[in-house]
Amino acid sequence: MGEKRVQRPLQKLFSWVRKQSNKVKTFLGVFTVLTLLVTLKLLIHQHNHFFVLAEFAHFVGILVLIYKLTTHKTCSGLSLKTQQLTATFLFARLFCSLQIEGDIHTILDLVTLVATFWLIFMMKYKLKSSYMEDLDNMKKYTVIVPSLVIAFFIHPRTNNLILSILWAFAVYIEGVSVLPQLRLMQNVKIIEPFTAHYVFALGVSRFFSCAHWIIKVYDTSGSYLSLSGGGFFWIPMIILAEIVQTFVLADFCYYYVKSVMQGQMMVRLPA
Repeated sequence: MGEKRVQRPLQKLFSWVRKQSNKVKTFLGVFTVLTLLVTLKLLIHQHNHFFVLAEFAHFVGILVLIYKLTTHKTCSGLSLKTQQLTATFLFARLFCSLQIEGDIHTILDLVTLVATFWLIFMMKYKLKSSYMEDLDNMKKYTVIVPSLVIAFFIHPRTNNLILSILWAFAVYIEGVSVLPQLRLMQNVKIIEPFTAHYVFALGVSRFFSCAHWIIKVYDTSGSYLSLSGGGFFWIPMIILAEIVQTFVLADFCYYYVKSVMQGQMMVRLPA
């Protein structure tokens, strides 16, 4: 009874929003994002905690996939290419982190990387028959090559050029790693719950990470954009990568929340 009482007002709210014009929907979306940013700024005082939350949300999403693969014995609806790209940026970031400074981020990246390797192994070998290879049709080189080229020219200024380029490469790959998964979902149109939970967790992860940079720039009155030693375009490029991925996932997150509020198990994407 309690859940129904909560869902009914939320369902009415979504029905009201759905009837509004695009301008009103845009205003409501911007207002919601700004409200969340202000709330996070008031609640979280250590900027480093944003990254911990982002990495933890990603790991929770991986745990959801592990549960799906171990209990349902299927990887249907999952993009192997997204998992391979995820392993790529995690490995690159972990290597750099071990060379520079080991901390909580290093541990979270290591655990997530091991879990991602396990997912890749299961999808390629144990559950290969359920893998939608024909629908997972985005070419990996279309995101790897541009990321590598941009990393070569735009990276942080450090004493180790290779580590700088590798770190930048990890940042850019992370920003586009979800694209194969989104392409597959667009091909399928109907997303089963566990895959939807995973992608929503990625959306939450990117929002925390993007919120860190926006709040950091706000707190420094914009001076953080030209951080000394960071390279003239490095910080703005990071923020751009974060914003792009956040907006890419925002559309799916809208349909996810909409489906949850309507009590639907499956997420249906528009044609």
